[in-house]
Amino acid sequence: MKKFAAVMIKTILILVIIGAGGWYAFGENGPFNAQAKAFAKEQGIEEQIRWLIGSEALEEEKDMTEPIEEVQVEEPEPASEDFTTSIVFTGDIELSEYVQSTYDASGIDGVASGDIQTLLNDATFTMINNEFCFSERGEKAPDKQYTFRVNPYYVSILNDLGVDIAGLANNHVLDYGHDGLTDTFTTLAGAGIDYTGAGNSLEEASKLIVKTDAAGRTYGFLAASHVIPVGSWNVLNSQPGEFCFYDETDLLNAIAEADSQVDYLFVTVHWGVEHTTELEDYQINDGHNMIDAGADAVIGMHSHCLQPVEYYNGKPIFYSLGNFIFNQTIKTGGGGAVEFSIDENNNATYRIIPITASNACTDIDTSGYSYVESISENVAVDENGAIGEK
Repeated sequence: MKKFAAVMIKTILILVIIGAGGWYAFGENGPFNAQAKAFAKEQGIEEQIRWLIGSEALEEEKDMTEPIEEVQVEEPEPASEDFTTSIVFTGDIELSEYVQSTYDASGIDGVASGDIQTLLNDATFTMINNEFCFSERGEKAPDKQYTFRVNPYYVSILNDLGVDIAGLANNHVLDYGHDGLTDTFTTLAGAGIDYTGAGNSLEEASKLIVKTDAAGRTYGFLAASHVIPVGSWNVLNSQPGEFCFYDETDLLNAIAEADSQVDYLFVTVHWGVEHTTELEDYQINDGHNMIDAGADAVIGMHSHCLQPVEYYNGKPIFYSLGNFIFNQTIKTGGGGAVEFSIDENNNATYRIIPITASNACTDIDTSGYSYVESISENVAVDENGAIGEK
């Protein structure tokens, strides 16, 4: 009996050793598992020895044999804010030595506050008045008290501020002649900034800039000047030159033509008299004519201070936005910007943003809202700068 028991124990031990070896060799993580799976599949005994070779093979086979159900993924509709567009127009920008110095020292934070940077960079489109030439060439205009020329390196300031369009119709872009203006064209184009208001022909100078938003709405931008120091700056007299409207016929024709091409048309103009809120008669007359011709808003510059806002036939005329980035200091009432917003239901609003500047750094001046209303006859301005017709 003892001999029989000993034989049985030996037999069991041998079977255990063989089983352990088989488990090691053919088990799920064993070196011969793949061969074992193939053999089991060939013999049709996968289910019987699933405990040994593992279930992964069966699951893979099941996945391969079962039809794949096609899942239809519906793309979410864009949120309503995706169809809200904002366009910002600034007053005069002149990258003076003060501005360049603070930019060299502190980058864009030295030139514009966080609120100003957010305003411009978050806008769908931003348009400025480029009150200087980008160049290191050219001869200084004779008999001019102030002439403005900026190294093209500093176009990075405009890029940092998210500028999309530059208006060139003003009384300084030709301060250094045709060379300076030509270099300005090249610099802006190289920086990816569209420009209008000056060119090598009347057609180029009166070029309509068209932008399209996420909702497919189109916006047109024109620029023209009623302030040049000499007649040769007019593109009709010398090229390259500026689009001028001492005779408003060409401008009104350009507005009427553009009106049929875009949903919303904005006309920026350099006009009026410096350092006064009093308007010239021609500003009122020409502003009304521009609206009648098809402009949805007229935005003026040049005065170096804010001028009145008027609603005419339900559309706004901002007679001057004054300065925006200029010298070391801009006092209350010295300048600002306008923000046009339109929502997904095509409800349009305008907001005036007064500014001040200290140490050549521009910031929002919330105390300026009441000032704008005080100098305007038929416009109300709320605590956020939103304007409405009285």
